[in-house]
Amino acid sequence: MKKSIITLLHIGYWLLYLLLLTLILVCLSVGTNLKAQPSFLNFGFDVFLIGFAVVPAIIGFYSFYGLLFIKYLTSKKIWRFFIAAIITSLIGGIVGAVFLFLLYNLRIGPGISKDGVSSALSISLVMAFIALLNGVVGLVMKGFITWYGDIKLKDELGKKNYETELALIKSQINPHFLFNTINNIDILIEKNATQASSYLNKLSEIMRFMLYETKTTVIPLQKEISYIQKYVDLQLLRTANPYNVSFSVHGNAMQTLVHPMLFIPFIENAFKHNSDIKTDSAIQILFIIDNNTITFTCKNKCKTQKNNESQYKGLGNDLIQKRLTLLYGSKHQLHIDQSADIYIVNLTIQLHND
Repeated sequence: MKKSIITLLHIGYWLLYLLLLTLILVCLSVGTNLKAQPSFLNFGFDVFLIGFAVVPAIIGFYSFYGLLFIKYLTSKKIWRFFIAAIITSLIGGIVGAVFLFLLYNLRIGPGISKDGVSSALSISLVMAFIALLNGVVGLVMKGFITWYGDIKLKDELGKKNYETELALIKSQINPHFLFNTINNIDILIEKNATQASSYLNKLSEIMRFMLYETKTTVIPLQKEISYIQKYVDLQLLRTANPYNVSFSVHGNAMQTLVHPMLFIPFIENAFKHNSDIKTDSAIQILFIIDNNTITFTCKNKCKTQKNNESQYKGLGNDLIQKRLTLLYGSKHQLHIDQSADIYIVNLTIQLHND
């Protein structure tokens, strides 16, 4: 929700609140004929209005709105919220009472506190109730704003996810990769038919993975890694150096579930922009699985100028980031760094416990 609308909601509420207080005071003055009382002119209703009704209302409203909702309700600490709500309301009542007594002593003179401790306690409790009522209103308003914001965010992320899914479909059916692989296998048939058959099976398994596994919500990380390994093997067909890629996995990938096709865009980009196909470990791919955390690193040598102009033409950095945000929210961190001739992607995902 826009800040201007939120500001108008706040202004509107306080105007209605002050209007209600004014109506109550008018009704009291008319109904009880207070104007006929000699002490009416010295009572100081403006002081009463500020100290008794406004101060505790502001404390209660914005404490619930800006602090208690975020600290307790969003984390579902219900009992702590109730305790904090009572304490906050009492503090609002006490502050309002002190403020009221000080104003009366300044405006009207000493004497307001002659009723004793019991009178002050009663006034404080009434003010605490006022703080509590306004706090509940602040809570409802904050809940509405948060709910509306979540709906807008989900709607926006849903649209971005749709765009991402379309981009994923396009990236999965890469005609250049498919053409080059088939051509390399065809050349290999004459040299080593058995090896060519093995590569053809890997290509078939890659196509099967893209057709079926990507339709599910989550898959074992081991399947994703197996797909990546086959992709790497087929990419290595175009180089005479089998050590051009360093690929290692640490941890239990079978017991870890992830959304499919999370890592392949970075690996595709590494091959696309790898400037050195002869050097060992020109592309380095690393997975570390530790408890509920996946750390993925992809490093490749790159051409300084061209890489800046054509990074991630398949999915785009923005779409990749938005898909990760949609799937994992704040439980992921993506860092992309580029030096003179090295391009590094670091992705950390904190998996859900459920």
